[in-house]
Amino acid sequence: MTSRFASLVDSGDPSIYEVRSKAPGPEGALPITPEMLLHRPSGDLFGWAQNAGMGWDPRKLGGREILILSTHGGVRAADGTPVALGYHTGHWEVGLLMQAAAQELAALGAVPFAGYCTDPCDGRTQGTTGMYDSLPYRNDAAIVFRRLIRSLPTRKGVLGVATCDKGLPAMMMALAAQRRLPAVLVPGGVTLLPEEGEDAGVVQSVGARFAHGQISFEDAAEALCRTCASPGGGCQFLGTAATSQVIGEALGMSLPHSALAPSGANIWTDMARRSARAVLQLESRGLTMRDLLTAESIRNAMVTHAAFGGSTNLILHIPAIAFAAGLPRPTVDDWIRYNRQIPRLVDALPNGPRYHPTVQVFLAGGVPEVMLHLRRAGLLETGVLTASGETLGAMLDWWETSERRARLRQILRERDGVDPDLVIMDPQAARVHGLTSTVTFPKGNLAPGGSVIKSTAIDPSVVDPDGVYRKTGPARVFRREKDAIAAIKSTGPERVKPGEILVLICRGPMGAGMEEIFQVTSSLRYLDFGKEIAVLTDARFSGVSTGACIGHVTPEALAGGPIGKVRDGDLIEIVIDREKLDGSVNLVGAGGQKHGVEWGDRELAARPLNPELKPDEELPDDTRLWAALADASGGTWAGCVYDPDRIIELLEAGKRALGR
Repeated sequence: MTSRFASLVDSGDPSIYEVRSKAPGPEGALPITPEMLLHRPSGDLFGWAQNAGMGWDPRKLGGREILILSTHGGVRAADGTPVALGYHTGHWEVGLLMQAAAQELAALGAVPFAGYCTDPCDGRTQGTTGMYDSLPYRNDAAIVFRRLIRSLPTRKGVLGVATCDKGLPAMMMALAAQRRLPAVLVPGGVTLLPEEGEDAGVVQSVGARFAHGQISFEDAAEALCRTCASPGGGCQFLGTAATSQVIGEALGMSLPHSALAPSGANIWTDMARRSARAVLQLESRGLTMRDLLTAESIRNAMVTHAAFGGSTNLILHIPAIAFAAGLPRPTVDDWIRYNRQIPRLVDALPNGPRYHPTVQVFLAGGVPEVMLHLRRAGLLETGVLTASGETLGAMLDWWETSERRARLRQILRERDGVDPDLVIMDPQAARVHGLTSTVTFPKGNLAPGGSVIKSTAIDPSVVDPDGVYRKTGPARVFRREKDAIAAIKSTGPERVKPGEILVLICRGPMGAGMEEIFQVTSSLRYLDFGKEIAVLTDARFSGVSTGACIGHVTPEALAGGPIGKVRDGDLIEIVIDREKLDGSVNLVGAGGQKHGVEWGDRELAARPLNPELKPDEELPDDTRLWAALADASGGTWAGCVYDPDRIIELLEAGKRALGR
């Protein structure tokens, strides 16, 4: 026997043999009744037995049972030091929110339960095969959360604690489906900026900047070390994590001024305690998620998204939340209409112009402050109910004169030297400072089914005086993200050059799980020549992406979309009107000659698809299944959901067609 093997089968600790086969068990008796024995399921009775076995005081088992679900990850020691790391800061501290909520529930006579389904990090998986599981995870996690809720049949309400890009939308989908239960969303907050250094968006471009001599090796190492300046919370920018927190509150699922709180701060744990009280009050009043989530609250969320300049990923998530709630899913026309009604009102990372971190947006007033401006503009449905049990109008009346609002805005002025009215602006001030509406949905012969661009985040220096971004350039076509990023980092003849249009195909749902390509967009954003390069792809973007980047192109290349017919050197014309929110993306020429849109229409109709089109070699079978089910359920613009009725209908039709 080798010493290595011996260490695996015998630790040499004699205490391991102190083993018992029986224990005294909890003292006392369960507070059951004869009626319970006669009429309640055995699972209810045995559940109480397990509660006592886990150490809950048997005398207190009659309280209302409230389930706390979370995306918590990692193992923290009592002093906060890591025993085992989580996937990301966003779920590292949410266990503290769960603990605060549970303690409040217990103090109020309720019986808290806790369950977990941890979530991955889109930042950690950028440029890796882990990204192929990112969006599919959302559907999987929502299913797990719903199963966990149903698996505690005696629960009277649910608290959902989550923070980041896919875990939080999954949690919202799960809570939205609880039409007969009260539920409150508890957002996990944000991390802080380093006092000196780069934010978590900028720092993800260090590889490309180092390759081009724009940052030293030493500075890159130091920036990476400092960027997550506090241990918990979502990233400091208004990406998908922060936008999802905003949308959860705008939907009425969270208490007012919950989104974007600094993780670990007293104001953050206080929010969890108040959320615990809220779910009990909702239960006492007989108010359920069906009362909170309505078509009107979906509209409020979309208007708020436009006012914040939020992540384009919510174009996937809000329809999914609406579907889970049994509500009509918003269409592209709805997004266009709401974005035309209001300019962006929030100056935050990554949109600018001053690039305030999300914690400063919180101090400036966060969601309720933005909603005050939207109410004054007549753009909100103020009669909807919120997690407080009161209407949105009543909540905004409270906020406008609250001590909380006044003191936090004063803190922002005095400690940070920042005027809160330049972080969250009224519509007139926003226009004066050059803020435009958030998103545009270009169409054209390369995107007949539509596409999306965060037009408010195009570098103003490449936008014409009339507010229109115009670019015609030769295509550089890539099938794999790693080849595209290699060309961006390169300084040789194969490099991507200013003036070109980077076309990245086979990265949609069927090709790569509709991966997020922030590695590409962040590199272009922070390279000094990057603003002269546009991106066209059937993939999607991180919420922190900026620049002339057009994604969600449909049909995707592998579904026969014309983007899969583009060749190197083809001339592509992009026109984005940031004022009217109109846009087009068309093939207009080849071989250095511009022929026009009609020529492009004819050329694309005659061309075959690129013979090299194929899914990524490492695409998991799990993701292939997700793509097929989501496509059967309406596809990207319908939220990439699973529609059981539609899927079963297609399966039955397929069986009949095959004679099975």
